[in-house]
Amino acid sequence: MMFLPTTREELQSLGWKTLDIILITGDAYIDSSYIGVAVIGRVLADAGYRVGVIAQPDIHSDSDIRRLGEPELFWGVTSGCVDSMISNYTPTRKPRNKDDLTPGGMDTVRRRSPDTLRPGSPDTLRLSLPKSKRPDRAVIVYTNVIKRCFKHTKPIVLGGIEASLRRISHYDYWSDSVKRSVLFDAKADVLVYGMGEKTVLELAAKLRNHQEIKDIRGLCYISANLPDSNSESEKDCIELPPHETVCRDKKKFIEMFQLFYENTDPFTAKPLCQKQDTRWLIQNPPQFPPSTQELDSYYELPYKRDVHPFYKKDGEVRALETLKFSITTHRGCYGECRFCAITVHQGRTVTERSEASVLREAALITQSPDFKGYIHDVGGPTANMYGMECEKKKTQGACQHRHCLFPSPCKHLPINHSRQLRLLRQLRNLPKIKKVFIASGIRHDLVLHDKAFGPAYLEEVVRHHVSGQMKIAPEHCEDRILNLMGKPGAAALRKFKAHFDRLNRKFGKQQFLTYYFMAAHPGCTFDDMSALKKFAQQELRLYPEQVQIFTPSPSTFSTLMYYTEIDPFSGLSLFAEKDNNKKEKQKNLLKAKKLRIEN
Repeated sequence: MMFLPTTREELQSLGWKTLDIILITGDAYIDSSYIGVAVIGRVLADAGYRVGVIAQPDIHSDSDIRRLGEPELFWGVTSGCVDSMISNYTPTRKPRNKDDLTPGGMDTVRRRSPDTLRPGSPDTLRLSLPKSKRPDRAVIVYTNVIKRCFKHTKPIVLGGIEASLRRISHYDYWSDSVKRSVLFDAKADVLVYGMGEKTVLELAAKLRNHQEIKDIRGLCYISANLPDSNSESEKDCIELPPHETVCRDKKKFIEMFQLFYENTDPFTAKPLCQKQDTRWLIQNPPQFPPSTQELDSYYELPYKRDVHPFYKKDGEVRALETLKFSITTHRGCYGECRFCAITVHQGRTVTERSEASVLREAALITQSPDFKGYIHDVGGPTANMYGMECEKKKTQGACQHRHCLFPSPCKHLPINHSRQLRLLRQLRNLPKIKKVFIASGIRHDLVLHDKAFGPAYLEEVVRHHVSGQMKIAPEHCEDRILNLMGKPGAAALRKFKAHFDRLNRKFGKQQFLTYYFMAAHPGCTFDDMSALKKFAQQELRLYPEQVQIFTPSPSTFSTLMYYTEIDPFSGLSLFAEKDNNKKEKQKNLLKAKKLRIEN
């Protein structure tokens, strides 16, 4: 078992002169199932392709991009695990000075705050630095560097969350403008959206066999014309309002986004097309979610669970601390929180791994020489959705006008924690394992609605799987704001806290709930944060530490509200705080330790 090659010396040691596919990423190369570029690389390598990785290439020099030569099939380009603008800037547009996915934890690219940029000026203040790490708008920059070094090269394929969320016309918070599809701005050849394993395997096979690629699910491409209406697969293509129109008309922007969102389910989605300039963006329907067997195969590939030595020499990569001994049990989330991008990237259908696969991975982890007996996390986007999905949705798709959990759980959703309960007990009983933690967030309303197994599940978690603090994300307490967020009401939080506290007293545990709250979400005023502060002090008995300011990431309903200042569900005008100082005041109000509530 070895890393995917990232140097010419490694190619020579493998006896390879060239590679089929070269993957470029804005993160350090961590060979882990939690890192998208590593998963895609391993899946392709397992299918027999020669794959190499170039991580955080120097964009001011040709040396890194040229290091492995030119691929035979395609370049794959991603910003990494997070959109590069979110990685590089805070929610108030201040440059970040720490980066958990960069060796040494520091980003050496010097930037101006986007607040100070003039229209048309470069996003990044370029200085003579020894080595740039992740540039702003990374997929655009990396594509340009490839084209600078290889004039008429093999296809460039964009992927990862930055490409996925920016695949159609989208509001870009950092420039305060509507940008066209990143596929056009990057001048790449195609874009793979969503979790791309099945799509890239099909793409690689068709490129190798010189076949047409435009019919692949999960793919976007540029066309001079609309799809052929005589084609059986394309005759139902839905035309979105053109880019020029949505730039000037916010109501048309809302119409575009709603059509886009309604076509994110692979079982019901139609192809989409949108005029971007004189050309068209064509989005094929989403790829079908992997089966349990396919998901097992992805996560049981021979990952090294470490940083490649070529990058490790530059310093510690902090993200590895939690990733190294953690296990993903499932993908997808049907919570559909309106500020979250999971629906348009991972999807709202939960696919779980088999218990046997998870146990095999855990047993493998225990063989690591530096394993101390602690599994740091067992979960997914929402930890307690494992083994809990609507059978209808798996074959016919999600309901168009009904959400699984909001405003209340659907009666057809089989809310049953028994499978995760059994899995946790099995993991705990494996040799060499002292403790198995759940660090992923738990959806507390799901626990409350499971009358049969919810109480036993919560008791099990409190007794055996909390590392001092259990994470939940109520986000707010005001019903009006929670409705805009698509989150459950405060009553569920009160009830869950009472159960959690009772169980801790019963078992003599000193454990606490960690609450994630959000400031400055569209609709939220300073008065709303005052009400949340009072709620936190009087009912939760705390001064919140985990408070984030809403970040308008591309392609979410909350970002739609922020940009248009319209509630897309009611059509009514909506307040959105856009003054960064006032956003900070909302956050600081909640965190301020004043007016201590006496017992």
